[in-house]
Amino acid sequence: MSAHCQLTGARPGFGNAISHSHRRTSRRFDPNIQNKRYWLPSEGRHVRLKLSAKAIKTIDAIGVEAAVARIRARGVKV
Repeated sequence: MSAHCQLTGARPGFGNAISHSHRRTSRRFDPNIQNKRYWLPSEGRHVRLKLSAKAIKTIDAIGVEAAVARIRARGVKV
C-alpha cells in the first residue's frame, strides 16, 4: 500500500523476471514515488504528498491548488 501516488493513483504492477535460462520468477514494478512538501496558500500551511514523478510534473503544469482539489475529489485526505 505504501507505493502508490496520491494524485494519479499509480500503484505497483506485477509481472515476471525472466532469467537467461528463461525461468520465470514473480517481481514487482514500483512507481517512482517521492515525498514532496508544497505550500498551500489557500489554507496557509504546508502539505506533504506522496507523488509519482509524473504527478510532480502535473503539479508543475496545473498548480498545487488544482492538484489538491483532484486529490480530495478522489477521497484522499490531505
